[in-house]
Amino acid sequence: MSRPKSFLVALTGVALLAAACTSDKPATTATQAATSAGASAAPSSAASAAGTGEQSKFFVQADHDAQLAMRAKTAQGPADKPWEQAIDPQMVSTSEYKKSGGYHLCFSNAAVNNPWRQVGWKSMQAEVALHKEITTFTALDAEGKDDKQISDIAELTGKGCDALIVSPNTTATLTPAVKAACGKLPVIVFDRGVETDCPVTFINPIGGYAFGADGAEFLVEKVPAGGKVLALRILPGVDVLETRWSAAKATFDKSRLQVVGVEFTDGDAAKTKSIVSDYIARHGKLDGVWMDAGATAVAAVEAFEDAGVPVPAMVGEDQQDFLQKWKQNNLTAIAPTYPTYQWRTPVIAALKILKGEEVPKTWKLPQPKITAENLDTYLQPNMPPLHYALCGCESLPGFPETWGGKK
Repeated sequence: MSRPKSFLVALTGVALLAAACTSDKPATTATQAATSAGASAAPSSAASAAGTGEQSKFFVQADHDAQLAMRAKTAQGPADKPWEQAIDPQMVSTSEYKKSGGYHLCFSNAAVNNPWRQVGWKSMQAEVALHKEITTFTALDAEGKDDKQISDIAELTGKGCDALIVSPNTTATLTPAVKAACGKLPVIVFDRGVETDCPVTFINPIGGYAFGADGAEFLVEKVPAGGKVLALRILPGVDVLETRWSAAKATFDKSRLQVVGVEFTDGDAAKTKSIVSDYIARHGKLDGVWMDAGATAVAAVEAFEDAGVPVPAMVGEDQQDFLQKWKQNNLTAIAPTYPTYQWRTPVIAALKILKGEEVPKTWKLPQPKITAENLDTYLQPNMPPLHYALCGCESLPGFPETWGGKK
């Protein structure tokens, strides 16, 4: 399809880095993490026995239960387009925003500083290119900085945008900026949330609780009672990661597994490998590894290989290097996902809003998990190691080359 008449993209500081910066500080324990996140002081007896420490202040039982229930629900929408589907949608009118095209669509992006966001960003641009009624697309990259994104949002609201898409860098800090923008134009928030319901729609997959529970439930099923599990996290205090861990913790606390450590990796492969190697040396054997994000899952597997011990049950993600390792080594594994196809949905939502069509107020997308039974469906040998399988990009113009793949 033809490119939009004007495709204005302002990007700075694109970093080919992991989700979090590396740190020279020692790995943080579960108790230290809970304290830094402001959790209650006394762990439950079940938590103490399981070795999981205190529950996160981000844990909300009702939200946890709702997300876990969503996993069994059938989403509405085209069967072959999960980025257009919605789970239990409550539709809202957008007639007040209806206007004739062409449209100037704007995007305030938290960052493109890790492979997941890079895959998503390419998919969003390709989705924009499908729609001739989008005549101008202006995007600003906040480079992972709250203050820059606040400034970016203010700048975009003064550029004559017809609708604004926001992927917030952090939740609370970006809330005032989003509120201010809502008073000027329709706002669509996706990926991470904000503490206001003023956006016309908030789009994301089921969420962190479902991701965390999928991995923990798998380990409870595969690891014998009393087995030793190591939990690897990226950073404390990030809502989507906290909910992943808090759901896993709730599952482990009800199990007979022994969580021998909860450590922070900073999303760094070398640090991940070092931590796992230390635990192997300390315990001699681990029976399972849970992760709140799978970007460094291969490094964790390699630690077991280097030590000459069996790779235990593993939780990874839909990154191709892990899927390939899983297939080659016949691992006992699961890959919860937070699909990058969600980057297509805000563009589709913006067009619906500007055409006066109803959209879900909370747009919950399906969140599949990769298992041994469906692994071959998602393994794509022609794609680069850091490509995410659930991009929903296979039918987009430029695939696979734009995403680094080969025909």
